[in-house]
Amino acid sequence: MGSNGYSVSVPMLVGAVLLTSVSAVQSAPNTFNTALPVAEGQYLWREQLILRERSDNGPMDRDVSVQALGSVLGYGVTSKFAVFGVVPYFFNKALDVTTPMGRIERDTGGFGDISLFGRYTLYKKDFTGSTFRIASVFGLTAPTGDDNDRDRFGELPRSLQTGDGAWDGFGGVVTTYQTLQYQVDGQLLYRENGRHDGFARGDETRFDASLQYRIWPRSLKGVPGTPGFVYALLESNVIHRERDETGSGTDANSGGTQWLLAPGLQYVSRRWIVEGTVQLPVAEDFNGDAIEDDYIVRVGFRRSF
Repeated sequence: MGSNGYSVSVPMLVGAVLLTSVSAVQSAPNTFNTALPVAEGQYLWREQLILRERSDNGPMDRDVSVQALGSVLGYGVTSKFAVFGVVPYFFNKALDVTTPMGRIERDTGGFGDISLFGRYTLYKKDFTGSTFRIASVFGLTAPTGDDNDRDRFGELPRSLQTGDGAWDGFGGVVTTYQTLQYQVDGQLLYRENGRHDGFARGDETRFDASLQYRIWPRSLKGVPGTPGFVYALLESNVIHRERDETGSGTDANSGGTQWLLAPGLQYVSRRWIVEGTVQLPVAEDFNGDAIEDDYIVRVGFRRSF
């Protein structure tokens, strides 16, 4: 959440664009990370388009829209350690709100805050036809986005800027259990947001889980030449955000807890993954008049080379 009770940033963007190796046939979560390794010396490229719609039924009748693209490049330094960089670009961040002057729209766009992070395999255990991994994730988000953009009404609200002007840190643990038929992933991640000009966005804790189940072909027997595989996905995201801190205290209309479910599909080939999910709110408990999610659509692809 952000100041004034709404947020049009994409705080889960980094978690959603972490990559996995696809040099062997495998699926992966669409909205967060996996513990499966990246091969040493291998590069990975991912693009994910995020469309997010938010609204409320309060007296201001606010509607918020975000269209963003996350571009990621990863590299396997060793068989256990990989590094990643993500550059978000916002095509549009728009707030449509009722004011004493009538209904107005404020919007902006441009590059957001760049994140650099690493993932290290802490534990692995291989079985016949399956594998289990535990990995740590840690990184920083740099204040590279614009945090003082203006329009004809003056300086835009902090939550509408493409950057927050502060250095942020994040870290957590992710686990993966993979078989030939399905894969289960879980993640616990904490983000500590820095302060800039007396403002600090509320820190965030999230727990994510994902099940990917192969629906085509139903059996691998007798299909050695199959060019690709189709997986059905069901992902769960529980996210808690603290209230934003301002120079005079905390913003009562920010922060809270939400639970999202995301059904989706993936097409997995040896070098490519094409995927899409729709995140839908199951429960939301936000503070004050904080705005709520209607839905979040994620579509994109991954490529290893």
